[in-house]
Amino acid sequence: MKLPSKIKFRDRKTRKAFDALLTKYADQTKLHSWLIRAFKDIEEDAFCGTQIPKQLIPKSYAKKYKIKNIWKYNLPNAWRLLYSIENNKILIVSIVLDWMDHKNYERRFNY
Repeated sequence: MKLPSKIKFRDRKTRKAFDALLTKYADQTKLHSWLIRAFKDIEEDAFCGTQIPKQLIPKSYAKKYKIKNIWKYNLPNAWRLLYSIENNKILIVSIVLDWMDHKNYERRFNY
Protein backbone atom coordinates (compact mmCIF):
# COMPACT_ATOMS: atom_id res chain seq x y z
CA MET A 1 0.00 0.00 0.00
CA LYS A 2 1.45 3.33 -1.06
CA LEU A 3 1.31 6.15 1.45
CA PRO A 4 1.64 9.61 -0.10
CA SER A 5 3.55 12.32 1.73
CA LYS A 6 4.44 15.98 1.57
CA ILE A 7 8.11 16.90 1.06
CA LYS A 8 9.68 19.40 3.44
CA PHE A 9 13.29 20.44 3.88
CA ARG A 10 14.81 20.18 7.35
CA ASP A 11 15.67 23.90 7.32
CA ARG A 12 16.24 26.91 5.06
CA LYS A 13 19.92 26.07 4.65
CA THR A 14 19.07 22.70 3.09
CA ARG A 15 16.51 24.32 0.80
CA LYS A 16 19.05 26.95 -0.30
CA ALA A 17 21.64 24.24 -0.99
CA PHE A 18 19.09 22.44 -3.17
CA ASP A 19 18.19 25.61 -5.07
CA ALA A 20 21.89 26.43 -5.52
CA LEU A 21 22.43 23.17 -7.42
CA LEU A 22 20.89 24.83 -10.48
CA THR A 23 22.81 28.08 -10.32
CA LYS A 24 26.13 27.38 -8.67
CA TYR A 25 27.56 24.44 -10.55
CA ALA A 26 26.57 23.47 -14.06
CA ASP A 27 27.69 19.87 -13.48
CA GLN A 28 25.30 19.56 -10.52
CA THR A 29 22.15 20.16 -12.53
CA LYS A 30 21.98 16.38 -12.95
CA LEU A 31 21.99 15.97 -9.18
CA HIS A 32 19.17 18.52 -8.97
CA SER A 33 17.07 16.57 -11.50
CA TRP A 34 17.77 13.29 -9.66
CA LEU A 35 16.60 14.88 -6.41
CA ILE A 36 13.43 16.19 -8.11
CA ARG A 37 12.67 12.67 -9.34
CA ALA A 38 13.31 11.28 -5.84
CA PHE A 39 11.01 13.89 -4.28
CA LYS A 40 8.23 12.88 -6.67
CA ASP A 41 8.71 9.20 -5.82
CA ILE A 42 8.69 9.96 -2.08
CA GLU A 43 5.58 12.13 -2.43
CA GLU A 44 3.82 9.18 -4.09
CA ASP A 45 5.06 6.70 -1.47
CA ALA A 46 6.90 7.88 1.64
CA PHE A 47 8.23 4.37 2.23
CA CYS A 48 9.80 3.88 -1.20
CA GLY A 49 13.32 4.23 0.21
CA THR A 50 15.23 1.83 2.44
CA GLN A 51 14.92 2.29 6.18
CA ILE A 52 18.21 2.63 8.04
CA PRO A 53 18.22 0.41 11.16
CA LYS A 54 17.78 2.54 14.28
CA GLN A 55 21.08 1.40 15.79
CA LEU A 56 22.91 2.71 12.69
CA ILE A 57 21.42 6.21 12.78
CA PRO A 58 24.29 8.58 13.56
CA LYS A 59 23.82 10.15 16.97
CA SER A 60 24.47 13.56 15.41
CA TYR A 61 21.31 13.22 13.29
CA ALA A 62 19.17 11.95 16.14
CA LYS A 63 20.34 14.69 18.48
CA LYS A 64 20.44 17.61 16.05
CA TYR A 65 17.15 16.93 14.24
CA LYS A 66 15.30 15.00 16.97
CA ILE A 67 14.31 12.28 14.53
CA LYS A 68 13.46 8.65 15.20
CA ASN A 69 13.97 7.24 11.70
CA ILE A 70 16.06 7.76 8.60
CA TRP A 71 15.32 6.49 5.15
CA LYS A 72 17.77 6.25 2.26
CA TYR A 73 16.83 6.77 -1.37
CA ASN A 74 19.47 5.63 -3.85
CA LEU A 75 20.22 8.18 -6.56
CA PRO A 76 22.27 7.58 -9.74
CA ASN A 77 26.08 7.59 -9.59
CA ALA A 78 26.01 6.25 -6.01
CA TRP A 79 24.52 9.41 -4.48
CA ARG A 80 22.17 9.03 -1.52
CA LEU A 81 19.21 11.10 -0.35
CA LEU A 82 18.46 10.88 3.36
CA TYR A 83 15.03 11.70 4.71
CA SER A 84 12.91 11.12 7.79
CA ILE A 85 9.19 10.36 7.95
CA GLU A 86 6.85 12.06 10.41
CA ASN A 87 3.15 11.36 10.80
CA ASN A 88 0.81 13.92 12.34
CA LYS A 89 -2.30 11.72 11.85
CA ILE A 90 -3.56 13.93 9.03
CA LEU A 91 -0.57 14.03 6.72
CA ILE A 92 2.66 12.11 6.33
CA VAL A 93 5.61 14.45 5.96
CA SER A 94 8.93 13.37 4.49
CA ILE A 95 11.70 15.64 5.73
CA VAL A 96 14.75 15.97 3.49
CA LEU A 97 17.81 15.79 5.73
CA ASP A 98 20.79 15.51 3.42
CA TRP A 99 22.21 14.15 0.19
CA MET A 100 25.74 12.96 -0.33
CA ASP A 101 27.91 10.77 -2.47
CA HIS A 102 28.45 7.15 -1.50
CA LYS A 103 31.88 7.77 0.03
CA ASN A 104 30.52 10.36 2.47
CA TYR A 105 27.46 8.20 3.13
CA GLU A 106 29.68 5.29 4.17
CA ARG A 107 31.71 7.57 6.46
CA ARG A 108 28.62 9.06 8.08
CA PHE A 109 27.05 5.66 8.77
CA ASN A 110 30.32 3.88 9.64
CA TYR A 111 30.03 1.21 6.95
